[in-house]
Amino acid sequence: MVKESFIKELAKILGRENVLSARKDLLAYSYDSTPERGMPEVIVFPRSTAQVSAVMKAVHREKIPVVPRGAGTNLSGGTIPTSGGVVLELSRMNRILEIDSANRRATVEPGVVNLDLQNALAPLGFVFPPDPASQKSSTLGGNVGENAGGPHCLKYGVTSKYVCGMEIVLADGEIVELGGSAEDTPGYDLRALLIGAEGILGIVTRLVLNIVPLPETSWILLAVFETLEDASQAVSDIISAGIIPGALELMDKTSCWVIEQSISAGYPTDAEGVLLIELEGLGDSLDRQAKDISEICRKNKMRELRLAKTTDEKAVLWQGRRGFFGAVARICPQYVVMDGTVPRNMIVPALRKVGEVAEKYKVTIANVAHAGDGNLHPLILFDVNSEKEKKAAKEAGKVILKVCLDMGGTLTGEHGIGLEKLPTMKAMFRPADLAAMHRVKSVFDPDSILNPGKLLPPEEDGPHHEEKEAPA
Repeated sequence: MVKESFIKELAKILGRENVLSARKDLLAYSYDSTPERGMPEVIVFPRSTAQVSAVMKAVHREKIPVVPRGAGTNLSGGTIPTSGGVVLELSRMNRILEIDSANRRATVEPGVVNLDLQNALAPLGFVFPPDPASQKSSTLGGNVGENAGGPHCLKYGVTSKYVCGMEIVLADGEIVELGGSAEDTPGYDLRALLIGAEGILGIVTRLVLNIVPLPETSWILLAVFETLEDASQAVSDIISAGIIPGALELMDKTSCWVIEQSISAGYPTDAEGVLLIELEGLGDSLDRQAKDISEICRKNKMRELRLAKTTDEKAVLWQGRRGFFGAVARICPQYVVMDGTVPRNMIVPALRKVGEVAEKYKVTIANVAHAGDGNLHPLILFDVNSEKEKKAAKEAGKVILKVCLDMGGTLTGEHGIGLEKLPTMKAMFRPADLAAMHRVKSVFDPDSILNPGKLLPPEEDGPHHEEKEAPA
C-alpha cells in the first residue's frame, strides 16, 4: 500500500499538481489498448531526469512497484499496473532538444510523440523511419520500450536500428548514459538490453536518434486480388525478386470493409486480399519498380492495380491503413490484437491457419499485416459482455501464436509481450533461457519494482529441463 505520507513526499519532489491519487484519476491510468485492467495507487508526472531519479530513489527505498508509461497506446498490456503502486507518466517530458541534420541525429525526451518528431524533421528533409500505426499519439519512449516497427520497417528496420544513445534512470535512481552520438562506442552495447525491455530494466529519460533523408519521391500501388492466398504469394514473389518496397501491407476483405465504414479511403470491399505497396527512391527508378511489381502481381491473378502519385491520393490510402485499428473500434470496441511473425514464405499457410482458427472458435477475425516482413496482425473481435466470446477470443489468440511458433516465427514483431503473451513465452523459450533473462533482470532491478509481472513469466521452481541437443 502507498501511504498518504509517501504521496506527500512525491508532491514535494514534483509539485502537488503533478501527483494524482483521486479514484477518477487512477481509473484513467488503469488500462491500455487491451482488455486488461489494474488499478494504480498514485500517478506522477515528472518533467526532468532529476525528478525521475528522485522519484525512483523514493520508491526504491519503500520497495513500491512503479510502471513507466507514455501514451498508453500499447497493445499487449505492458503498462497495466497489476501490482498497484506508482504509474510514472512521462508524457510531460516532451521536448525535442536538438535536431543535428549535419550528423543526422535528433535528441529528444521520451514523451515526444512520434508524429511530432516526423513533422519537425520533414521540412529539413529528414525522417525517423519507425512509424507505428499509433504514431499520432504513441511516444518515442514507448516506441523504444516495445521496439516498435510500423509499415516502413520492411525497408528501414525497427526502432532498435535508430537509437544511438540513451539516458537511463535505474531502479535505485542512478542515472547512466548508454551509447551516444558517435557511430560506435566502446564497451558492452547495453542499449540492446533496454530497447524492447518494456520498462522492466530502467526508465529512458533522453534519446539520441538516428534520422535519415526523406526519399526523393514515392508512389503507392494498390493491388487487388480475388483470394488472400494470391495476395500473400505475391508478397513472397516480390521480395524473392529482390525488390524491397518502402512498405508492403496486406489487408483482407473484412479489414477493407471496416476501413471503408469509417474512413472511405477507396479500398475495395469485395476483394479477399489487397496489397498496399509503397515505392520510394529516385523518380526515374519508380517506373521500372512499378512495372516489375505489376507483372509479379498479374502472375498471381491480380484483378486490378491502382497507382497513387499525388500527395492527396497517397495520404488517403495511408489514412485508411493507419486508421484501421480505430476504425475497428467504432464497430467492435473490444478486440484482441495478435502480433506474431512468420517467415515470409509461410504467410500463405499462416493465414490459412488463422482462417481455420476463426472457424473453430466461431470468432470474427480481421487480418492486416506488415506482410513484407511476415508480421501478422489478426484482430479477433468479441462482445465484451459475453464471457463465452471473450474466452473464445483469448483461446484463439493463443492458438494463432502457437501456429506462428510452429512455422518458425516468433511471438511478437513490434507490440511486445506485456501481460498478454506471458504464458506463451514458455512455448518459445526453454526454462534455462528464461532463467538467464531473469538473472539480467535481477542485476538491474533486484527488488523487482520496475514494471513487475511483464515480459518475463514467473521463474519456475526446481531443476531446469534438460537442454535440447544442438542440430548436427
